[in-house]
Amino acid sequence: MTIALWILAVALMVVGVIGTVLPALPGAILVFAGVALAAWIDGFARISGWTLGVLAVLTAIAWIVDYVAGVYGAKKAGASPWALVGAAVGTVVGIFTGLVGLLFMPLAGAAIGEYLAQKDALRAGKVGLATWLGMLVGTVLKVAIAFLMIGIFVGALLL
Repeated sequence: MTIALWILAVALMVVGVIGTVLPALPGAILVFAGVALAAWIDGFARISGWTLGVLAVLTAIAWIVDYVAGVYGAKKAGASPWALVGAAVGTVVGIFTGLVGLLFMPLAGAAIGEYLAQKDALRAGKVGLATWLGMLVGTVLKVAIAFLMIGIFVGALLL
């Protein structure tokens, strides 16, 4: 039974890392769930409550970054609410269109949304690009946080 629980804990962490890139999965939350399960399996002997507290804070930061990064990029470019809706729709559509769609549909969605709002193609392109860059930076930060969380977990486990 313990081996099955360890496999589940590692699987949660792996799926969590994947989830930092795929918007449909709550990446950092799954990594945290895997670490918390591993701590529980070990009776909190090597992974303390303090360690879990630090990881919970990192999870919250990753969750905030997920929501703030794209919006920040869009707001910096002066995006309309339509651009934000377009980016969200583009992200959802991108999930179902493969890696290229996942990477570029949020940009297209934001640009289309902004164009519908302002009827200015140049502005729509700038807003789409700014929104996409914000989301890209957010994704990079979430991946870094997920690997930091796993690094802290492994360090606590081994030391």
